[in-house]
Amino acid sequence: MRVFSGSLATETNTFGPMPTGLASFRDRGYFPAGQHPDAMTFFSGPLWAARLRGKDQGWDLVEGMVAGAQPSGTTTRHAYETLREELLADLRKALPVDMVVLGLHGAMVADGYDDCEGDLLARVRDIVGPDVVVGAELDPHSHLTPLMVEKSDLLIAFKEYPHTDVLERGLELVDLCAAMVQKKIKPVAAMVDCDMIVTMHTSREPARGFVDRIQAMEGKNGVLSISVAHGFSWGDVPEMGTKLLVYTDGDASQANTLARRLADELIGMRDALTVRYPGIDESLDQALAFDGGPVVLADGADNPGGGAASDSTFILRRMVERGIRNAALGPLWDPIAVRIAFEAGEGARLAMRVGGKISPLSGQPMDLMCTVKALHPDMVMTGLANTPVPLGDCALLDADGIEIVLITLRNQAMGTDLFTQLGCDLAAKKIIVVKSSQHFYASFSKVAAHVIYAGAPGAVTLDLNTLPYRKARLPKWPIGAAT
Repeated sequence: MRVFSGSLATETNTFGPMPTGLASFRDRGYFPAGQHPDAMTFFSGPLWAARLRGKDQGWDLVEGMVAGAQPSGTTTRHAYETLREELLADLRKALPVDMVVLGLHGAMVADGYDDCEGDLLARVRDIVGPDVVVGAELDPHSHLTPLMVEKSDLLIAFKEYPHTDVLERGLELVDLCAAMVQKKIKPVAAMVDCDMIVTMHTSREPARGFVDRIQAMEGKNGVLSISVAHGFSWGDVPEMGTKLLVYTDGDASQANTLARRLADELIGMRDALTVRYPGIDESLDQALAFDGGPVVLADGADNPGGGAASDSTFILRRMVERGIRNAALGPLWDPIAVRIAFEAGEGARLAMRVGGKISPLSGQPMDLMCTVKALHPDMVMTGLANTPVPLGDCALLDADGIEIVLITLRNQAMGTDLFTQLGCDLAAKKIIVVKSSQHFYASFSKVAAHVIYAGAPGAVTLDLNTLPYRKARLPKWPIGAAT
């Protein structure tokens, strides 16, 4: 069997202040054809799965370009078209193939392209024809579009949030696509729009139980795969929203019935799925009142994994103003402050201006007297599914009892080694503020006595009714007048 795999992925916050260009892909991970490293990267799940299966089964695997960018604002037309054409050229060189498996995101938006994945899959289909099996792995925070479903044979989204199951879903995709090539199955799809936008934290109920139940259905009674696309609220495109996707083995009626039933179940639990976000001061009050620690505060509104700058100072300012000590915060993206810290050296004490640089949603910069506690050049954090996450040069500052991790390459808090590699003792802290919406949970829940999702201002604002949507079809619960 001859198999082609590659990847082109980013999550686009169309309200974000910074465009996503070619440099954004090079910073996070760009590997030309045949140059992917000997370790899985976040959006190379299908490629890595094809390596594993192909080694056992003697496949002829052709590896195309792999490119992923940290979520940010709208992707430039030049970046998308350049990378798309490189991946498609790799595919053309690989022909003929029996199977194409791609690592995509599902919420990539470029100038002139509201549905990058649909556009890419349509072009892939034009190249390989109707008889080659085409599949893709998606992030659940995707805009699942009819074009994407039409132009592929299988789409499988991560089930876990945090996304700890990248490899598992990649193996599932590759195995089902291979079974289709071998004429063992004939997948048919049914997709239902839930007319809402929800986020499903699988670390808690009721999302945990729902995901466990749909997973238990797969592989039985003709059900091949079930995916929930939570949607991505900060992408202003027509197909934004939560959707349910079911594949059955040749039975369209079964697929439609099951998709509708599961979508209705999901709609029925939308209130319970909704995360409560107390304001900054209420979050700090709760953390200080909690008996024990550490208490983790998630600053999801400044999550770089959702397209924010990760340089906002709103929570830090209140901590300083309230005289809070014995706390840690990070990662704060501030390459300029990192450069100054490296110039000053470990042990130096100096006045520094940190954060608040990119937009009004970053808040005002903070002028602090800091001690440079540690420096780490080219630091790499442990990411989801144990994938490496480069952070560039990093510095740990102590600002009167608040230890702040500054980074050079923008990424969200995932592994606790973001702090511990710099010598920050998390177990000893009362409060740990992380720039992340939920991906922090897989690692930080192991040290946290309590977790609070704080409601602060930011580019990934949690008050969706304040976003100036123009293209999204509204109302869509909880946005607008939908009930």
